[in-house]
Amino acid sequence: MIKKALIALVALGAALFLAAQAVPFGHSHLNPGLNVQPKRDSPVTKKLAERACFSCRHSNVTTWPWYSNVAPVSWLVQRNVVEGRKHLHFSEWNRPQPLVGMALGDIQSGKMPPWFYRMVHPESRLTTKEKVLLEKGLIATLIKSPAGSVKVSSQMGTRL
Repeated sequence: MIKKALIALVALGAALFLAAQAVPFGHSHLNPGLNVQPKRDSPVTKKLAERACFSCRHSNVTTWPWYSNVAPVSWLVQRNVVEGRKHLHFSEWNRPQPLVGMALGDIQSGKMPPWFYRMVHPESRLTTKEKVLLEKGLIATLIKSPAGSVKVSSQMGTRL
């Protein structure tokens, strides 16, 4: 009785997994190209931003790993990229970047890159020193190359 129930449960799980693959959301992995990038303050800032931000979700050079094609994980990855590009988008620097200040705070607090991304992509982990360098570099970049409608002051502290 228990064995039959377990077999039925596994069969149902497999059927649901296969049916989920037919859902189209999460299969469109667009990287539309680099439109307008900021004029960065230094190569160090560029390297740190590329390592911690670009391949994840904040640019048009997102890396789409194999699991981004398998539902339901593909749904989460696609949603994460869409939301990340909405909030901070290094490849479309000419459009408003309203949450860039929050992103700076998230870098220092360890919220960015997200823990689940750091777990799968250890190269995205930043040391405390690298976080400080990236934050200062992004502030200097904003002063040098303001994003969309972001108003930049040279008197900025560590937060916008």
